Amino acid sequence: MDLRAPEKKFRPELEGVRAVAAFLVAVYHIWVGSVSGGVDVFFIVSGYLITTSLLSKMEREGHIHLIDYWLGLARRLFSIAFTVLLFTVGLSILIMPQVQWKQIVTEVFTSALYVQNWQLATSAVDYLAQNNQASPLQHFWALSLQGQFYLTWPFVILFSFLLANKVLKMPVRKTLLAVLITLFSLSIVYSVYKTAVNQPWAYFDTLARVWEFSLGGILALVIPYLTFRKSVNMVIGWVGLAVICFTGILLPVSSVFPGYAALLPTTGVMLIIVAAENPARFGVDRLLGSRLFMFFGGISYGFYLWHWPLLIFYYSYFDVDNVSLVGGLAIIVSGFVLSYLSVKFLEAPVRKISIKHSKKKLSVALLSLLLPLVCVNTAWALYITGQNQEDYNLNDYPGAMAISDHMKPAPNKKPVPTALKVKEDLPAFYDRPECFSNIEDDKVTSCSLGETKNPDYIIALVGGSHSGHWYPALEELSKKMKLQIDIYNKDACRFSNDDFDGLLNESCMKWNEKVLDMLKENPPDLVFTTANVGKEEKVPEGYIQQWEKLEGITDVFAVRDNPAMEGDPPQCVEEKGSIEECSMPRNQVLSEEVPWENTEGIPENVSFADLSEYFCNDESCLPVVGNVLVYRDYHHLSTMYSRTLAGAVGEELRRTGLISGSE
Repeated sequence: MDLRAPEKKFRPELEGVRAVAAFLVAVYHIWVGSVSGGVDVFFIVSGYLITTSLLSKMEREGHIHLIDYWLGLARRLFSIAFTVLLFTVGLSILIMPQVQWKQIVTEVFTSALYVQNWQLATSAVDYLAQNNQASPLQHFWALSLQGQFYLTWPFVILFSFLLANKVLKMPVRKTLLAVLITLFSLSIVYSVYKTAVNQPWAYFDTLARVWEFSLGGILALVIPYLTFRKSVNMVIGWVGLAVICFTGILLPVSSVFPGYAALLPTTGVMLIIVAAENPARFGVDRLLGSRLFMFFGGISYGFYLWHWPLLIFYYSYFDVDNVSLVGGLAIIVSGFVLSYLSVKFLEAPVRKISIKHSKKKLSVALLSLLLPLVCVNTAWALYITGQNQEDYNLNDYPGAMAISDHMKPAPNKKPVPTALKVKEDLPAFYDRPECFSNIEDDKVTSCSLGETKNPDYIIALVGGSHSGHWYPALEELSKKMKLQIDIYNKDACRFSNDDFDGLLNESCMKWNEKVLDMLKENPPDLVFTTANVGKEEKVPEGYIQQWEKLEGITDVFAVRDNPAMEGDPPQCVEEKGSIEECSMPRNQVLSEEVPWENTEGIPENVSFADLSEYFCNDESCLPVVGNVLVYRDYHHLSTMYSRTLAGAVGEELRRTGLISGSE
């Protein structure tokens, strides 16, 4: 005996659920500054509706016309999505700082292709990309994930029918239920695991979200058997709505989802759907299925797409970090107006085009929306690529040499590198995968650069990005002092045997063990690394213990960590054009005393260098020195500025006696 067929019918309460979810997403983004869990509501609703629709079509017609199905989705989704993308490109060129242009260009393409979630997942675990500012298109990750679901779900239904009829000889709906339970189980186990070990990746990972769509499909199959008294349905319906509304307050969604915590909002949706099967007089479905909620539900897709770029443009245009009550209301009202106009003048006309009789007309309509976006964004990308980094004259742009060599920078010059290039101008070894390990990899990769044929000295540059951003200085120094630079670099790691209360992951600790063995096996003349972390007033004990293990083997040259600024210094300088406004008080970002002077037990093989004078004067730490941007983000040195520190680094190495000779 087969399961009873889920009834394909219009569910007005689901339009209301969509309206609530979209509104919550906007409110949390605008005023709360966090994530509401509303997108999880969209996922389970999509799973419920698409499973019901495809199963009904398959049982009625015996097949699914994939082209017609996908064209139907494109007819419903593409018109507003492509319009929002085109609008965002235009306003981004006018409003957004140039330091974000390349990021936005990339996100336009990945959003249009419905793969942006994977781009953001990669950026989330790419340590060098983690400091990217919020772009006006980041919310497309959820649309990308849904698009992948829409694309692949027909194959789940077709596979289940094939399995039922050709292999298992079982009723179709029971087989489909078993398939969905299997997908749910595999996905939620993976989701819980991945969220525990790498939550930023899991948040955008399609495989970690499949269980939410599967759960919607499971509900579509079992809902005919979930019948309760009206009084019970009235209670569980309102409980479900409350759960949806307060998930973002009860849980830190952005840092614990999509593991088991995401069961909270998805359960809320299921309670509402179940309650509406046998509606009570004062049930929640009466509210959610009302004309007002249905109207807003009808434009909720557009509202979700419009609200986020409006918010980001607000931040950028008014140069604020928070949204006022009036400003937030203006964003919401603008989002609703644009959503209504988009639906009426774009989506509705396109949706009226018949798939069965006017495929060509529909294809032309969709292409007419896509082509302007592709052309404009491609032209923008070509413009950015064409802005080559110039070979700047050191007499005009001396950077740190304005201090070390007393060179006077040219007046009235815009700081360099340009805003378009500073983010991507990384130390050269990052172009070679064998020269560094990523966040999750505990394998020690190393490479030798600089003077490798007949070096006078071999320097091992060891640690994470705060060691790595000194490479350009050493690279420049190697041209004059015959230095071989052995790179032992791992993203988001430090040369330490202490994990800083879990801040450094397990792979970093394993990497530290292995890199010590390699240094002992093939000792360099000295190890170049960092001496402390940020504003800390002492040398970390984990650093000292690593250095002790190199006593009698090699010397250690530890440089004081550079100050960390606030916000994004290159963006601040671009927007404000003022060094003073983008500077930080020295006492806020740099300890008063040198860290090693407060620390006991420092091994004899360690020498220190304090180069703080190249970042700060007596009162302030600066974003620009000698017409050169000091930072590429709030705490990493720009490659160009690091290069101009070569003289200062060489002088410190000679002072400590670790190397000799002149430049």
